Amino acid sequence: MKKIFILAVAMFSGYLTMNSQEISNHAIGVRFGNNDGFGGEISYQRQLTTTNRLEIDLGYRNEKEYKAFKLSGIYQWVWNIDQGFNWYAGFGAGVGSWSYNNGFISDNNEGLFINADGNIGIEYNFKAPFLISLDFRPEIGIIGNYGRDTDLDLALSIRYQFK
Repeated sequence: MKKIFILAVAMFSGYLTMNSQEISNHAIGVRFGNNDGFGGEISYQRQLTTTNRLEIDLGYRNEKEYKAFKLSGIYQWVWNIDQGFNWYAGFGAGVGSWSYNNGFISDNNEGLFINADGNIGIEYNFKAPFLISLDFRPEIGIIGNYGRDTDLDLALSIRYQFK
């Protein structure tokens, strides 16, 4: 019985190791979501180990009265569901700057902010070098008053994968 259990654990571990190789070394693309008013972001993912990666997102907003940028870094754990489908979860932080000017001196405002971020999502690795994902990212404002409370961001991402 003990030998069967050890063999089953070894086979299961081998299966997880084989499937975890589906994380690409690099992926770059766009993350479309609300993102606390930023909208789309440029997104980059870098594989760290066979089951972990780092995601870096850069958002920029430039409107008539409102300008802002945000850089987010998320450390993620990735688990294989089935042939190309993965789910992932992670945590990280975001830092940015914003300014608001509507033409009235009393309403001008600007500042720096820092957020704590969580992340959970699902992705599909196509046989072609493309990856599509849907994720949920709660962001909690730590410093500054741009993201005063918790922002709940749902986003769709499309990335090109390369070595």
